[in-house]
Amino acid sequence: MHLFKWLYPGMHIKRWLALALLGLVLAAAGICLLGRYLPREHQAVLLAWLAELFGPGRVWIAGAILLVLGLPALAYGNFKAFKSVLDVLAPGERTRLAEIIYTRQHLRRGPRIVVIGGGTGLSVLLRGLKEYTSNITAIVTVADDGGSSGRLRGELGMLPPGDIRNCLVALADKESLMEDLLQYRFKSGDLAGHNLGNLLLAALNHMAGGFHEAVQALSKVLAVRGQVLPVTLQNVVLGAELSDGTLVYGESTIPGCRKPIKRVFLVPGDCYPLPEALQAIAGADAVVLGPGSLYTSILPNLLVRGIPEAIARTRAVRVYVCNVMTQPGETDGYAASDHLQAIFTHAGPIVDYVVVNQGGIPARLKVRYRREGSVPVAVDEEKLRQMGVEVIGADLVHESNVVRHHPDKLARLILELALLERKTGEPFRLLGPVNGGLRSGRM
Repeated sequence: MHLFKWLYPGMHIKRWLALALLGLVLAAAGICLLGRYLPREHQAVLLAWLAELFGPGRVWIAGAILLVLGLPALAYGNFKAFKSVLDVLAPGERTRLAEIIYTRQHLRRGPRIVVIGGGTGLSVLLRGLKEYTSNITAIVTVADDGGSSGRLRGELGMLPPGDIRNCLVALADKESLMEDLLQYRFKSGDLAGHNLGNLLLAALNHMAGGFHEAVQALSKVLAVRGQVLPVTLQNVVLGAELSDGTLVYGESTIPGCRKPIKRVFLVPGDCYPLPEALQAIAGADAVVLGPGSLYTSILPNLLVRGIPEAIARTRAVRVYVCNVMTQPGETDGYAASDHLQAIFTHAGPIVDYVVVNQGGIPARLKVRYRREGSVPVAVDEEKLRQMGVEVIGADLVHESNVVRHHPDKLARLILELALLERKTGEPFRLLGPVNGGLRSGRM
């Protein structure tokens, strides 16, 4: 019955479908005449009549005329019918239709990248990756307990939405349109300090019946390129054992202790990941840890049971993106090898490549960060190699008011590793802007 709705009045499509059908009939008749594909009982009579009309041996003229009339009518009718539908479904995108279709098909052929972490660093990498592939899975920590996320977690008993929200915005198909709205922070009243995106996830958490379902629903609204997964759906608390044996609980509390961290752990310790996260890791072409806070964004994901084991088993290229700067209260005085050693201590030797920054950092930013107790991470190449990893260096700093990785440069470097260094021995063809792109230097 739904097919008959196309014939309803006011659809502005019936005339074009009729024209296309007429063109199809004329073109088919022309082909039959040219190829003499005619019913035997009518063939002699029809050919004799056409011979009288066009002359002996010129029957092909009739077939050519029908074909010339039919094919344009068929094409024009289909075009106008398609345009009528498109004008209703996407009136503002009609002129960019070819570009949109090409881009989406192009991105579907990209490599399968799994990125594990949280915080600002993860969203930076996702912004770059989404321009090259839509086969992205972001596995995000749910240990945050500060700010708006912490308040919603305490008041509503839901998982913290902040890092998830940042990743959804970073992967949104129309990021520039939605980011300001979802990142808007209320400044007064009972909602002061809350992000609109966090509140939206809180509402969807109630309406959809769960946090994972809420994330999926918002992903559809934002037309997210890829998927964003909380690493676990259990309500976990991040704890840390400091160098003096003190135990501290709470992701937002740990950096404030300003003491060296011996190890971190989750409470409860027997939390389990989403099956989709394990499947994504198993089928990935590259698994990327970071960039992000070592102890409060990256390692909490590796403490969830099954995640480090899945990374150890995968045939994907395994990459750790080391931070550009040390982080006060977490990695004071850490060189690149100290970052990697913390990962190995908590999750085992699950890294093949370490990506480090070789680019310069503006002096004004160095001075500002030094006042805050942060300095550039030293790259001790030889020690890293002794730990069994390959060191990849490149100029990765994005010049702005803060020291961040450049989204596009970092994404292209990751894609080179994914496409050219696959363990399966079946290299991809580099796609799109990656061709002729960054060629990372091995230090």
